[in-house]
Amino acid sequence: MDAALRSILVLVSVVSIAGCKKGEGSGLPFQTVGRQPDVAPVMLNKELPFRYPPALYAQKVQGNVTLRIFIDREGVIIPDSTRIAETSGFTALDSAAMKGSRELKFEPAKTQGQPVPVSILLPVFFRHPDAPPLAGDSIIKRDSSTSSNIKSPDSAKAGTANAVAAKPTVNRPVRRATTKRRSTR
Repeated sequence: MDAALRSILVLVSVVSIAGCKKGEGSGLPFQTVGRQPDVAPVMLNKELPFRYPPALYAQKVQGNVTLRIFIDREGVIIPDSTRIAETSGFTALDSAAMKGSRELKFEPAKTQGQPVPVSILLPVFFRHPDAPPLAGDSIIKRDSSTSSNIKSPDSAKAGTANAVAAKPTVNRPVRRATTKRRSTR
């Protein structure tokens, strides 16, 4: 199978939440910890560091993983802070997203010109070029003008992949309703 067919498609997209405020920056979807920044953190990586697990690639397994990543005032991901916010349902895809996130580099978010720490939600979409689209894929823009080279599952052969970052959106923290449990004594 040639390198073009073995290429992977990893997409970064915005998670829409009601009450969003537009910010400037990299186009990454994020939720802030505390106060919302004026400027979103900017991803500095020229290539996306996510690698498709070879066994799942061979089986044409696809999925979406949403990571919660904490970025400090210097733009550094806080070690061991990255968590799976929404699983793909496949441990290997979740692990590949977590592993790739360790290589992400950012320019910090800013409020009133000063760097601030933030928590971002980063959706990572693993797509096989020969597999049928998943539900919701019609909203993912697959534009070759935003393509970036990343490693294929067979690390001996490099493939090409499209990486799409949506327009910047700042999401307000979501508060979940809680209910009190009644005692049944």
